[in-house]
Formats: sequence, structure tokens, C-alpha cells
Amino acid sequence: MMGGGGERYALSGDWRGTTISGILKDIEKLEKAGGQGRLEIDLSGIAGIDTAGAWLVRRLLTAKGEQGREAVLVGGEGPIQELIGVLPEKAPVPPADGSKKGTLFERLFSPTGEAMVGLGGDFYAAMHILGSAVRGAQMKLGRGAGVSPASVVTHIDRMGVRAVPIIVLMSFLIGAIIAQQGAFQLRYFGAEIFVVDLVGILQLREIGVLLTAIMIAGRSGSAITAEIGSMKMREEIDALTVIGLNPVGVLIFPRLVALTVALPLLTIIANFAALVGAAVVAWAYSGITFDTYLSRLHEAIDHTSVASGMIKAPFMALAIGIVAAVEGMKVGGSAESLGQHVTTSVVKAIFAVILMDALFAIFYSAIDF
Repeated sequence: MMGGGGERYALSGDWRGTTISGILKDIEKLEKAGGQGRLEIDLSGIAGIDTAGAWLVRRLLTAKGEQGREAVLVGGEGPIQELIGVLPEKAPVPPADGSKKGTLFERLFSPTGEAMVGLGGDFYAAMHILGSAVRGAQMKLGRGAGVSPASVVTHIDRMGVRAVPIIVLMSFLIGAIIAQQGAFQLRYFGAEIFVVDLVGILQLREIGVLLTAIMIAGRSGSAITAEIGSMKMREEIDALTVIGLNPVGVLIFPRLVALTVALPLLTIIANFAALVGAAVVAWAYSGITFDTYLSRLHEAIDHTSVASGMIKAPFMALAIGIVAAVEGMKVGGSAESLGQHVTTSVVKAIFAVILMDALFAIFYSAIDF
């Protein structure tokens, strides 16, 4: 007690998070205790305090203030009072999930608006990466450009050469399946020979480049996102910026060049593998000899069939690389974020490839190509 009807609370001991559990009940009693007049809280006996202990003192001050009493801090070192002083009177309470429902209009169109804003951000990031690549890598900001041939060749080996076995196997089976199913249906009309036209046109114009791009999106696109994302998590990209290097030029540009070179070459290999698979099935299932197959294939396709598929490949490669790089640069500091963006990268890249194929098909029809 103090003179004039006031009170003094003398606090002592160690007020850190590991030691304050024993005084929680005493603090609650003091908060509920009544009284009148001025209240002084003496901090001179506190040996040490952290944020947890400061919150208890702050809560005691707030409780006494709500009772209409004048509560002040006395004694103690300056840092202790400063720590308590910067804390708000009450801890902010996060809103419960679903507590802010909003109007029906907001609930219906808010997700659409958020998606459009995110799409705009992705488009801006993609244009930044594409612009930096077109500008010429700019590996040293403002001090000349340069591309490491060794890096490009390494990525061509990883994305192209090492993907040949799975591309050949997949395309061989796809060609064989198309030939078998086509021959099965055309047999009813006595037109099994036209299965060669079906396989040749479908594989060279659409299926070859599309399935190869989808396979590369899942295989190499995810790898690009994981590599760049892990560098982002370890702050290696920030380190490149600090030393004056452009991360787009050092990390992304060689991968874009490698994809643009590798995907058309893989498409050629896939087309040959699919035509070989179709030839084997046509011979075994329909009795079409290899000479007849080649002769009919020569009549069925022309340079436009080959060119229409090959023209798409570089554009699909750029789309895969840019989407993978954008998602990699968006990775946060957790493994969960890395996994989410790798998954998103593959989904978006496959969607971009299919959309691009559809747009090319419409364009080719419009110009009768």
C-alpha cells in the first residue's frame, strides 16, 4: 500500500517465457483485484524479461486501466519499460475463418477478381523474362552481354539427350496404338491402307509435337521450377543480384535456349519413332508391307505436314520455359511452397502447350496451310 490510498505492486524474479508459468495465477488474481486510487507497478526487482513477460505486465496495466485506475510503471531499467511501452494494450485477435462473409456479389466475383489479378502478375513476370532473354541475356547489368556455351550445352544434354529414350518409347507406342485402332475401324470399309494417311498426317501435324511438349513440360519444366525455386529459398538469386549479375541471364536464359533447341529435335525423333511403330503394327496387323507403307506415306504427306508441326515446337518450348521460370521465381521460403509451385508449373505449362496447339490449328485453318 501507499500513502493517499494508492497501491504498489512490486514485481521480482525472472520474467521470461520459460519461467513465468508459476506466476500466471498470481497475475490473474491481481488483474481481478479491486481497489481505488493510483497504482504503481515497481519493476526494479525484475532480473530479466522477454516479450512473454512484458505481455503479462502490459495486460495487468490494461486491466487496471479498464477498472478506472491510474496505473504507472516505476523502477526497472529503461529497456524494460521501453519493451512494455511498445506493446499494444490488447493483443490483436485474428478473424475466424468465414467470419467475414461479405455480400453475395463479393463472394461470387471475388475469386474471379483474384484470379485475374494473379494472371496479370504472371503475364507481367513472363514478359519480363522474355524481354530480358530477347535483349541478349545481359549477364552483367549494364556492362555487356554474354552467354555461357557450356551452360547451354549442359542443359541441352539434360533436357534433350537424356529425354530421348522415354520420348522414343512413348512415340513408338502411340504410333502403334493409332495404327492398330485405325486399321481396326477402317477394316469394315476395306480401306486399311488409309491407316498410313491417318498416322502420317496426325503424327506430323499434331500428336508428335504436342505429346513431346507435354512430356518435356512434365520432365524438364518441373526440374527448372525446382532448381530456380530451391535457389530462391537459399537466397542464391538475391546473391547474384547483389554481385551485379542478372538472374534471368545467368539462370533462365541458358535453359530457354536449351529448350528451344531440344524440343524441335525431340519432335523429329518422336515423329520417326511413331512412324516406325505404325509401320510395324500395319505389317503385323494388316499385312501392309514396308514398301507399300513408305509409298503410301510419301503420297499422303507433303512439306506442309512436316512444317506445320515443326513450327509449333520453338514456341511451345518458350512457353514451357517461361512458365517454369515464373513459378520458380515465386517460390517462398518453405518446402511446401516449392512443392506447390512445381505442381502449378507443370499444370500451367501443359495448359499453355495445349492452348498454343489449338491456336495454331485455328491459324493454319484460316490460311489453308
